[in-house]
Amino acid sequence: MKVDYHVHLEEGPYSLGWLNRTAEALRPFFCTAKQTHSREWLDAFFPQLAERLRNGAFSAEWLDLYRLRAKQVGLAAVGVVDHLYRFREYKAYYEAHLHLAGDQLGGLQRRWLEQVCVTSLDDFVTFVEGQKQRWAEDGIELKVGIELDYFPGGEAVLADVTGAYPWDYCIGSVHFLQGWGFDNPDTRERFQQTDLYMLYGRYFSLVEQAVSSRLFDVVAHPDSLKAFGYRPDEAALLSYYQRIARALKETGTATEINTGLLYRYPVREMCPSLRFLEILAQHGVAVTTSSDAHFPDQVGHHLDEARELLKRAGFRTIAVFDRRRREQVDLF
Repeated sequence: MKVDYHVHLEEGPYSLGWLNRTAEALRPFFCTAKQTHSREWLDAFFPQLAERLRNGAFSAEWLDLYRLRAKQVGLAAVGVVDHLYRFREYKAYYEAHLHLAGDQLGGLQRRWLEQVCVTSLDDFVTFVEGQKQRWAEDGIELKVGIELDYFPGGEAVLADVTGAYPWDYCIGSVHFLQGWGFDNPDTRERFQQTDLYMLYGRYFSLVEQAVSSRLFDVVAHPDSLKAFGYRPDEAALLSYYQRIARALKETGTATEINTGLLYRYPVREMCPSLRFLEILAQHGVAVTTSSDAHFPDQVGHHLDEARELLKRAGFRTIAVFDRRRREQVDLF
């Protein structure tokens, strides 16, 4: 069964780069090669972009592009999630845990939070739930999930989120270390100022705590600290891989193979690595498949390669979810 369980509808900040990338995502659905870059093409295409900006991400027209792409790549199910930091209701959660002091990092992250925390969780859930029948009529299961950033001490807030809506699954993730958003390209120089062995130790300890919290159905991209290519020799990380695998198995928590780092970050590698996947398979950990798409043209991106990598690592089934109940289905 081919599924993509980690798909986002929108992600700021809303820069000219974001505007250009949104336009690029629309092009395959509204343009032909013969028309491209003529005045006639621009007059036809610009209204489509303007409509996308006017209607926002929670529109049937925008989600339809995800559905069309899902059909093109042969997906049986797609899970739409969004980051908790997108929702105004939980801005205070991030203000309590991010580094937002008066220094350079704090100023950068405060601006970032203001730029991305712009929508409503109620609106998100209502919209995706309301589109499920439309997708079902096209033969594709649409699932609704949430991606929750784990911070020690924040468990009560996250428990409230997981219990408040009819989620199909809840994803836990680690994007911040001691308040630093390590996957933000504007802060990547901090890797050069820190001992990598110590940094990876802190990171995997936090991932293990997230798993042990038992709050999540899936813990996402479990070695994403490698996003910019900063990492020690993998042999030094194997004991951490074993710890994470044991915790996942003991708590009955799934993880994912996430292709996003392969096409969105300098490391150009899936997450987790093949060696990590082999250890997860040896422990009998459940895994699902994810593109981490942020635009419709990325849905299902590199999932065929991911599925082959899972098979090579020793997996024969993948996890799928419905109303937070997990089922194992054949990988192929």
